[in-house]
This record gives sequence, C-alpha cells and structure tokens, in this order.
Amino acid sequence: MKRVNQVEEIFTVLESIPDPEIPVLSIVDLGIVRHAQVSSKGIEIKITPTYSGCPAMHLIETEIKFALEDHFSQAVYIETVLSPAWTTDWLSPHSKEKLRQYGIGPPTALSSRRIQNLLGEFGDKVLCPRCGSSHTECLSSFGSTACKALYRCKECLEPFDYFKCH
Repeated sequence: MKRVNQVEEIFTVLESIPDPEIPVLSIVDLGIVRHAQVSSKGIEIKITPTYSGCPAMHLIETEIKFALEDHFSQAVYIETVLSPAWTTDWLSPHSKEKLRQYGIGPPTALSSRRIQNLLGEFGDKVLCPRCGSSHTECLSSFGSTACKALYRCKECLEPFDYFKCH
C-alpha cells in the first residue's frame, strides 16, 4: 500500500473516534489530530489538546493507539504538540454545523478577538442552535465544560451551551 493511501486510511480510522466531551464531533472534526505519517518506526500521530490540561487527552491517546494498532497491526507513536495552540478557528464550517445540530451554539467569532471572549463580551450575536434566533443572553461564562458558556434563547426560552472562541 502506498504511504499516501495509508495516511488517508489513517485519517478515515481516526474520524471514527468521537471526542469524549462532544461525541457528535470526531477528533479529526475537532482539529485535535494535526498530522499523521507512516515511517520505518510505524504510524506517527501528532495531536493538540483543545486546551491546556484537557482531561480527555489521555483517553483520546488510548483510543487512537487502540484503533490504529487494531486496524493496521503496526506500532503507533503519539506526540502531543502544544504550539501552535489549538483554536476554534480550526473548526470547519461542517464541524460548526454538526455542533449546531447537536444543540451547541458554534463559535461565532475568530479567536483573534480573545480578550473580548475571555471577558465574556462575545460581541457577535450568538444564535440559538434550536430556533436560530439571535435574541440570546449569556447566563454564565462557564458551561458544562471549560470551553463552553451557558446561554438561553429569549425566543424559545431553551438553554444551550455555546462553544467559546479560543
């Protein structure tokens, strides 16, 4: 098998691994998997946590190793890369749509607006993932996980998580 085809197949296997905190997205959708290559040592994967100290990274590494070793019967080496830091800018429009369909408001701004984001001044209208209304309010800058804020729609009155830009 050519290495290019094997790398494509590696990404196909990795796309089947859901993020433990947001299972509607794979670790590839989320942008955690930064690089994959085949070398004389085996399969080499580079991953970046969504935030420093992410408690799911050990589980994600275990899932990657298990899935790839099972599929390819080759040694798997995983390197955690912290620079550049993960950013919501790496989410594709398709991934953002998956979040919305799952009931999580996708990030609306670029991470370059980080100061406003940290202060809870999201600026851009956060759309309700259920009804699409822009009439929403932030209830808490901290939601069910560190990367989300808790919002409520003023139209349908439903609470929802908003995936903060970072």
